Amino acid sequence: MNVVAIIQARMGSSRLPGKVLSDIEGQSMLRRVVDRVRRVPGLSEVVVATTEAPLDEAIVEECGRIHAPVFRGSENDVLDRYYAASLAHHAEAVLRITSDCPLVDPDESGRVVDAFLSESADFAANDLKPTYPIGLGTEVVSAAALEVAWRRATKDYERTHVMPYIIRRPERFHLVNVEAPADYGDLRWTVDTNEDLAFVRAIYARLDRGGHFGWREVLGVLDREPNLAELNRHVRQKAVEEC
Repeated sequence: MNVVAIIQARMGSSRLPGKVLSDIEGQSMLRRVVDRVRRVPGLSEVVVATTEAPLDEAIVEECGRIHAPVFRGSENDVLDRYYAASLAHHAEAVLRITSDCPLVDPDESGRVVDAFLSESADFAANDLKPTYPIGLGTEVVSAAALEVAWRRATKDYERTHVMPYIIRRPERFHLVNVEAPADYGDLRWTVDTNEDLAFVRAIYARLDRGGHFGWREVLGVLDREPNLAELNRHVRQKAVEEC
């Protein structure tokens, strides 16, 4: 199956504008994410989906520097952007990653791909029941299910967050969840604020090795330095309906 990873990225973040190109130990956050996603087993291609806004020309330029295919689409209708990108790259399934997750784990994302394929799912994820740290979220959706959502989703948050139309209809779609070995869902490893960015930079400063480390090694750092988790523990994750 042609499984294409599509990483959504834009400069106009409401909480931390320009975060996607923030420096993390000498590399942009976008490059960190792309490099990690490229190591996910079972993918045919890794594409960055940005917007047609002039501000996002900087993302296109960065994609040129890191040799990443780029697709430009709607700024606010992210579901449309994903669907159009999937058509452009002939995807039979799409792996969705967001560009603010520079600690995403290639092996754990690969587990989601495996579950999607082995269970003939319409949709597989590791955050339907959140047991992984926020920031390791990986979703895989069939091209057919993505098209249904694209055609039928009408609520603003369904268009902005891509997958809610599917996730909230388990009676219609075959959904599969991949769980962590224990519940780490209270940990926050994504980047929405300066505090989040400080946390991620601290982790890379200790583990960089070209980004070749996994989530268990991050847990090891936190075991040794539990104070690091306090850098962004107070940051609230926005609800899906908060478009």
